[in-house]
Amino acid sequence: MRIIAGKFKGRTIKFLNSKLVRPTTDKTKESIFNYLVHSMDFGGIKVCDIYAGSGSLGLEALSRGADVVHFVEKDFHVSKMLQENISSLKAEDSCKIYRMDAVRFSKITDHDQYDLILADPPFFKNDIHLVVKNILEKNFLAEGGLMIVERSIQTKKEDEIDFKIEPFKRLGDSLIYKFE
Repeated sequence: MRIIAGKFKGRTIKFLNSKLVRPTTDKTKESIFNYLVHSMDFGGIKVCDIYAGSGSLGLEALSRGADVVHFVEKDFHVSKMLQENISSLKAEDSCKIYRMDAVRFSKITDHDQYDLILADPPFFKNDIHLVVKNILEKNFLAEGGLMIVERSIQTKKEDEIDFKIEPFKRLGDSLIYKFE
């Protein structure tokens, strides 16, 4: 896995070979960021990468100009690898890891507001529905902010019911939902 564009372009991101991690493919990540690059200016934004895993999505945003990236990852071993990826880019001053599950994070009352929230939960983990609801109700998104959620084609029906929107893009087995 690699960073596609920006100041860290071409740098490798390590990930645990584990059932706990399902990294976003380079192709899917490239498609998401091609859309985002035409939708927003990355310069100086604050980003949150929920279900962060290796940090691939958040580090891509950082590489493209984000000022701050917060990562949410509950697993100790996975978050340790994420910290190694951040350190390898010497990006500690721009990054913060919340070692907690996504639902707990989405319930924080004294929280930051983000210009971009990226969520790539395990495909069949349905707590994302509550996470999205909490994030929208508790105003985690800054004015004009955007949240992107990657899901499986196999969860489309229940996702559309809970999210109350249709995906705006299909990438192989992935569906991409956009919240503004």
